[in-house]
Amino acid sequence: MKEITKADIKQEVFDLYDAYAHNKINRKQFVERLSVYAVGGLTTSSLMAFIMPNYQDKIQVPADDARLKTEFIEYTSPKGGGKIKAQLSRPAGNNEKLPGIVVVHENRGLNPYIADVGRRAALGGYISIAPDALTPLGGYPGNDDEGRALQRKRDRIKMLEDFIAAFEYLKSHPECDGNIGVVGFCFGGWISNMMAVKVPDLKASVPFYGGQPEEEDVQKIKASLLLQYAGLDERVNAGWPAYEAALKKYNKEYTAYIYPGVNHGFHNDTTPRYDEDAAQLAWKRTVDFFDDKLK
Repeated sequence: MKEITKADIKQEVFDLYDAYAHNKINRKQFVERLSVYAVGGLTTSSLMAFIMPNYQDKIQVPADDARLKTEFIEYTSPKGGGKIKAQLSRPAGNNEKLPGIVVVHENRGLNPYIADVGRRAALGGYISIAPDALTPLGGYPGNDDEGRALQRKRDRIKMLEDFIAAFEYLKSHPECDGNIGVVGFCFGGWISNMMAVKVPDLKASVPFYGGQPEEEDVQKIKASLLLQYAGLDERVNAGWPAYEAALKKYNKEYTAYIYPGVNHGFHNDTTPRYDEDAAQLAWKRTVDFFDDKLK
């Protein structure tokens, strides 16, 4: 069987996966349409195996990393889902109050990639919280297909409240100094934008390829924004010109980067949409931004 490389994958396959990952088509439709590209020694099953997430081999910061104190906690989201489970991480042996970062998952719950990002954030000298908005439905089920199905059952405004409640949890935590930012990916990018609208005390927001708020909401933003977009992400990028116009209209503090030639999800190192150069640059910019705004 031919060993697949990223160079073998047509852009249409990435676009097809994007439609599948965002519930535009179901799994059966995805497999049927993917079969069109099973040519030249490629099979549908090998294409599926290549393009789907590989969490097992991609963890950068293990859950038991000795440099961190990582645990799972539960907090209350009174306007959202009630009791919410979250990963809480901070540097091991720390005795000082730290700035905080809320890490927001994609449209499939707290999967291993997002939990890993939460731990990466903590290594930068932060107390990070990575909630699982699927908690009211039993939590992330162990695979993304079921995770997406579960997340569709929840109201996204109530999920927004869950992440706002995570902000409040950090704000009152004895190890947090009250300077808090948020970073989120895809659905989490939309949450990050909306937290900037809804949370006056939020200091910094970093949405990765996130949906944009309405113009009338933009004037409520007080947080500094670092907006990260993928150049090939036509679906999300369609809302950027209007968002930028509103940010300029209301004189909001923002920096935006559009990374050319990369797909939606380019920061997620568990799928072939990952782009190492763009991901590393975007994450460095994220950490530098938080260091500037929160420390």
